Amino acid sequence: MILKAEDLGFSYPGRNRAIFSGIDLDIAAGEIVCVLGPNGVGKSTLLRCLAGLSRPTSGDVSLKGRPLEQLSRAQVARCLALVPQSYETVFAFSVRTVVEMGRSPHLGWLETPGPETMEQAIAALDTLGIAHLIDAAYTEISGGERQLVQIARVLVQAPKLMILDEPTAHLDFANQARFLTLMRRLAAAGLAVIFTTHAPDHAYQLADRTLVLSRGRPPEIGITADILSEALLSETYDIPVKKISFGQHVAFRADTA
Repeated sequence: MILKAEDLGFSYPGRNRAIFSGIDLDIAAGEIVCVLGPNGVGKSTLLRCLAGLSRPTSGDVSLKGRPLEQLSRAQVARCLALVPQSYETVFAFSVRTVVEMGRSPHLGWLETPGPETMEQAIAALDTLGIAHLIDAAYTEISGGERQLVQIARVLVQAPKLMILDEPTAHLDFANQARFLTLMRRLAAAGLAVIFTTHAPDHAYQLADRTLVLSRGRPPEIGITADILSEALLSETYDIPVKKISFGQHVAFRADTA
């Protein structure tokens, strides 16, 4: 088991209502877990708790059998990588430099990236189809390109678990397809993946299991094909949802007619 969360809950100081509570989640090597739910149910906050960037109000998180709070940030970063919804910087680092930063957890205090890291950066950018951006200023590329650069950074970091917050939000249709294919390939090689999305279609296509967060309902987790029902999604999003099957493919559509 790479990561395990037990009875996890979070609330902001001074607020009577918990953002989420009672979450039990575990993930093993090669497994993909999706976190699904409407805005405001705590998806991003949950990811921050799992990554050790926010302290949960209740419950515990362990990474490879060790309590997360007992690990240094360097120890966490050698095993776990987080790709947030957006990553801003005021410095005009080159794309190459941003990607090479992913190797930092594996370097000594005064050690700088060497030729091997440069080769890894080029390979990661090429895998994502953005090698042509290697010398571009990170601050001058599009939001979707920045998202791909951050994923390339994580590939260079070489973690055991990748946590991604709405990774396809800024990607065009073609890059969404490339991303889904890449995640399947990485999982097949043993990488564990947790991601959030607003697209049930992506959860169905990619995730082994899905955790559904809803307002006023306990969290539900299960095998994706079993848990993503019309009834649950309709209640979760407060709108009629239709499940459409064509061949081996499944899509979900809001039924507003």
